[in-house]
Amino acid sequence: MTPAPAQARTPTFSSLEFRAALGMFATGVTIVTARGPDGAPVGLTANSFNSVSLTPPLVLWSLSRRAGSMAAFSAGSHYAINILAADQHALAERFASKAVDRFAGVAWHEGTAGAPVIDGAVAVFECFNRSRYDEGDHVIFVGEVERCAHRAGAQPLIFHGGRYYTELPL
Repeated sequence: MTPAPAQARTPTFSSLEFRAALGMFATGVTIVTARGPDGAPVGLTANSFNSVSLTPPLVLWSLSRRAGSMAAFSAGSHYAINILAADQHALAERFASKAVDRFAGVAWHEGTAGAPVIDGAVAVFECFNRSRYDEGDHVIFVGEVERCAHRAGAQPLIFHGGRYYTELPL
């Protein structure tokens, strides 16, 4: 029996090859929102969302350490994960842009703990900022879901291979 290696082998692929391979995994699209230290709403597009546990209800998402909103998400006690509907692809692009007022003209309301909830989302998870883990060039956020809601029958926005799609039944 061969002993397990003490660390991972050096990758034999480039960052571009890794990114292209990751793009083959179709995901939903979210906008994660919170309040900054000054109370202003902050938000960003993320597709790094996943469920963790049913009991207690936990979800996760990740954020680049270089993100301008890192301080707001790290220090804040709550955030909302808004799963976008198929007709909200313009919002996904807006919240992924850097030089825009992301909330200008966007319909939203305050969630139970203050985080912005995007109107029209197919599902929303309002979370207590339970824990954070530093891994590589990102921070993994684990949220304990305090409230969730969804719109039955709504079409979610899907991202695959650098493009947006809608759900098509087989």
